[in-house]
Amino acid sequence: MHMADALLTPEVGGTMWLVSGAAVAVASRAVRRSADSRQVPLMGVLGAFVFAAQMINVSIPGTGSSGHFAGGLLLAILLGPHPAFLTIASVLVVQALFFADGGLLALGANIFNMGFVACYLVYPLIYRPLAGVEASGFRRRAVTWLAAILALQLGALGVVLETTASGIAELPFTAFLAAMQPIHLAIGIVEGLITVAVVEFVARAEPGLVDPAARQTGRRVLAPLAIAAALISGALSWFASADPDGLEWSIARLTGEAEIAVPENAAHRAAAELQGRAALLPDYAFPGADEAAEPGWSTPNAGTTVSGLVGGTLTLLLAVAIGWALRLRRNRLSAWPR
Repeated sequence: MHMADALLTPEVGGTMWLVSGAAVAVASRAVRRSADSRQVPLMGVLGAFVFAAQMINVSIPGTGSSGHFAGGLLLAILLGPHPAFLTIASVLVVQALFFADGGLLALGANIFNMGFVACYLVYPLIYRPLAGVEASGFRRRAVTWLAAILALQLGALGVVLETTASGIAELPFTAFLAAMQPIHLAIGIVEGLITVAVVEFVARAEPGLVDPAARQTGRRVLAPLAIAAALISGALSWFASADPDGLEWSIARLTGEAEIAVPENAAHRAAAELQGRAALLPDYAFPGADEAAEPGWSTPNAGTTVSGLVGGTLTLLLAVAIGWALRLRRNRLSAWPR
């Protein structure tokens, strides 16, 4: 569901940058005020886990499409909305800058669709009221599954609205909506199952992490999640589906092509040039690598492995750096003479 720059005008892309930037500022202020240093490593490890999970596109049977994990709701459940939003933003920044996954002009829209919607709309307005304070068992699993589906549906709706508002892609609103929502419903069902599985694992290992009143450290799950992130990004990502994702599939159904030509204007050219210089491993592969061989256990994809491990590490470091920077700023402000 990562939007490319070709879908957005500079005006819409810039507006979404401002909206997401304001949300980052609000989240940073909230985390600075309440930051617990013990939660910072969990932000990093969960960021690396979500980065790794997003590398695996899973085929949707009978559609010719695929989908990948988004992770915004999972982060909100385990971290709380403000640290979660900063963490998913870290994931998307690393993807856009170093792997050319999602456009730079569209980065604000992608952060909004995959982060803001899950952390600030679905989590507080849907998940928390339905799950209750001490939800457990079937109720927690059902609410988690449904909320994850809804987060993806609303994110897909955001893509349609932002694209329609831009008006530079020949994607009629009704037809685009009719393509995007059903395919992302199917993807959301898988997203929900993955979210439930991870939340249940964490709830068994460290129950306090799924309790908003007791969410603090996550020490017991740091190592398992870090190992899982390394395995997923380093090896399991070889087997990601080559089918177009839900957004590409929807565009192809309406235009015959999975990608839309980038408009010729200064803003799009500048974004493309900056991304081209920054992307060390575009599309999670070595530049110019021969991808003819089908990756597998006997033919590992070194480019994908390096991309996954490097990307996960960069995400971990960025999320941890944000958490520690906000904590240090809080300490300095509290020590300032009044």
